[in-house]
Amino acid sequence: MAEGPTGYEEGNSEMLSNISVLLGRAKDVLQKEGLIPVLRRGFALVASQFFQYDNFYLYEHKLQERNEADFMPKIKDFTFKIVHNNEEADELAKTIGVDFRKRFVDSRQRLEKGAIAFCVFVDGEIAHVGWVALSEEARRTVDDLPYKIDFSNGEACTGGTGTALEYRGNGLMVYGYFKRFQFLREKGFTVSRNAVTKSNLASQKAHSKFGPKIYAEARYFKLLWWKFWEEKPISQAEHRS
Repeated sequence: MAEGPTGYEEGNSEMLSNISVLLGRAKDVLQKEGLIPVLRRGFALVASQFFQYDNFYLYEHKLQERNEADFMPKIKDFTFKIVHNNEEADELAKTIGVDFRKRFVDSRQRLEKGAIAFCVFVDGEIAHVGWVALSEEARRTVDDLPYKIDFSNGEACTGGTGTALEYRGNGLMVYGYFKRFQFLREKGFTVSRNAVTKSNLASQKAHSKFGPKIYAEARYFKLLWWKFWEEKPISQAEHRS
């Protein structure tokens, strides 16, 4: 009998914590981007809990040595950090006075599950973050789409990429992907996989700079608890056409 109230209190505590984080994120976006983006993102977040339909390209990147100078962003004065866990994020926040988890609200959960954050800071603000998952548990927080990743055979997952509105168009996504691919290669991984919606032209353009293989198209449909996923293999010739 004692477990019931305890579990209830813990559930409420977690829910209140999530609400607090979301409200903090909304306040930050409101100050920097205005009311319309807050309302748009809030509606999209709520709607995605009940219904989602998207078409994707599935990407395969062979990890190889590259020259960092070829992928540098337009912004010259920036700070790049790799964050492996919430303890490192806490220390970083104390050191530089910025906690990127307040702007990218899923960050704490992702770090708890083993995902690794690749952050770019500009003028004392978080400008860009991207994620790497080295395990299935971490992957589910970064990208829960069910395409196959063979973590036991040198494959990894990237995803969860976000650039603050005021810093878009400066090549931060490209640089972030370079750093992620560089990290994975140095760790002994040979392949990175991820999914990009067909409508996300900015992400497709960034990926194209690394010569990826687009190996499949996919459809994803979710209605309440029911989910549907379908992949269709494609050749490079088909994609170019």
